[in-house]
Amino acid sequence: MSGLTRVGAKSGRVAEVVRKELLQLRRDPRLRRLILVAPMIQLLVFGYAVSTDVRHTATFLVDQDRSPLARELVDAFTASGYFDVVAGSEAATDAVKALDRGEATVGLVIPPGFGRDLLAAGADGAPAATVQLLVDGTNSNIATVALGYAEGILRSFGARVAAAGAELPEATVALQERAWYNPSLESRNYNVPAVVGTLMLLVALLLTALAIVREREIGTLEQLMVSPLSPGELIAGKTLPFALIAFVDLALVTTIAVLWFEVPFRGNLLVLLLASLLFLLPALGTGLLISTVSSTQQEAFLTTFLTFMPTILLSGFLFPISSMPRVFQWLTLVNPLRHYLEIVRGVFLKGTGLAVLWPQHVALLVLGAALLTLAARRFEKRLG
Repeated sequence: MSGLTRVGAKSGRVAEVVRKELLQLRRDPRLRRLILVAPMIQLLVFGYAVSTDVRHTATFLVDQDRSPLARELVDAFTASGYFDVVAGSEAATDAVKALDRGEATVGLVIPPGFGRDLLAAGADGAPAATVQLLVDGTNSNIATVALGYAEGILRSFGARVAAAGAELPEATVALQERAWYNPSLESRNYNVPAVVGTLMLLVALLLTALAIVREREIGTLEQLMVSPLSPGELIAGKTLPFALIAFVDLALVTTIAVLWFEVPFRGNLLVLLLASLLFLLPALGTGLLISTVSSTQQEAFLTTFLTFMPTILLSGFLFPISSMPRVFQWLTLVNPLRHYLEIVRGVFLKGTGLAVLWPQHVALLVLGAALLTLAARRFEKRLG
């Protein structure tokens, strides 16, 4: 047989194997959904939700001047699209409370006499009019970008006021910046605590899904089904070990974050432990749910990855939720990781307690109950 003939024979055999794999793919609707539908979902998430821009930042307004120029300054902030005034008061302490409760990310304080000082600024050595901007430093990226936006808005506003008044040589506005909870705006103080949530989620998703699918692949799941174990006992026995592993990871990461990276821990450890327990409920429920729709460990691993990535992107871990389109902001409300990261960062950097963080705890409990119930029913149905 000539070399050309052997090459042709090999090519034909390879083509037959390729045809067989494509036919098998066509007969497997679940795998088709994974390789065709899931990438489109990933593309939509990356295209719309992933943005380093900081827009519609929740702003608490303290206007102690009440002058026309003060109102023009507020209009300049809101018209930019970077800041949205969500509440206001005449006491600067209320802005601090709003930052502490997470109701606002920025506090804009316009002191008494701002309009008068602005009109006099630059004339006969008069000092610049001052405006104070308080930022929540727990998210160092948002804080840094917001401060840059504020400085640009104030420069443009001062120049516009100067141009409007022919008698003014130059109108200047000085910005007094203060970052709360993370004065140096170090990114690791923001990122390292969030690793707690991502690791616990990964452990709960991956290990739970793979463990149950592995039992099914090697045939031992059928043996467990005919044992005296009830479906509920089987689910508990398969998920509790991974919950314990997740808590070991929690202790390890928290210890390293505080002792090695010197991330401040200002809150109550019991609040963090309670939140972690509640967070494991939806995480384990999702892993169990993945196991009910996967036939092989490869399929379970791929499904876990395709679930893990959007969960991270829609959690506020890397990208600000306020800059996402409205529909994606609504989607983040059913993301357990979003609520858990708000608790973790609040406990670590703000020292926030349960009195403030109870809505996030309730959200984790509701999501956990819903996902575990759905996963348990599907699991029992598949066992039956």
